[in-house]
Amino acid sequence: MSEFIKIYEDKPSEAAIKKVVEVLRNGGLVIYPTDTVYGLGCDITNSRALEKIAKIKGIKLEKANFSFVCSDLSNLSDYVKQIDTATFKVLKRALPGPYTFILPGNNDLPKEFRKKKTVGIRVPDNNIAREIVKLLGNPIVSTSIHDEDEVIEYSTDPELIFEKWQNKVDLVIDGGYGDNVASTIIDLTGYEPEVIREGKGSLDVL
Repeated sequence: MSEFIKIYEDKPSEAAIKKVVEVLRNGGLVIYPTDTVYGLGCDITNSRALEKIAKIKGIKLEKANFSFVCSDLSNLSDYVKQIDTATFKVLKRALPGPYTFILPGNNDLPKEFRKKKTVGIRVPDNNIAREIVKLLGNPIVSTSIHDEDEVIEYSTDPELIFEKWQNKVDLVIDGGYGDNVASTIIDLTGYEPEVIREGKGSLDVL
């Protein structure tokens, strides 16, 4: 049975964050708030959990475009090839914020993602998400939770999210109402930045 816990973004409880991290370390799936829509995440180092998320999304793991949620830019070099100064400046300007940046992946990616040439990096402007990643000690692999309702693409009410997802995940965090606009996706692997999806993040950072 899934757990539903309330965490306040302005002052996330240490005990609650610890509990979330414990679930992640044990291979559990967690739904958590970001600065955009609610995300479904697991520990990047746990193969079984990665497989579970891919299954829920109905895709093969090696084909999945999940984002890596980091607490800041310090563990970027763990998964991303050396980037130039101009690219780093864009990241510094935009993050933390509602963006997903596509960057060239390096050879240290978890084995499930080695075939991919790129990774999507996210540093959300949300204390709950960042505190979880910080305590976990490595990124979480994440994907947005879509709604079947055609009018609203993303669920924003944590209680309704819990109702719908409690049999599929191990823990749902109530971090208040989520947004229903996803992150802006920008590809920084080419000569010029390419906007893949315009979402909540403004393009002024480029």
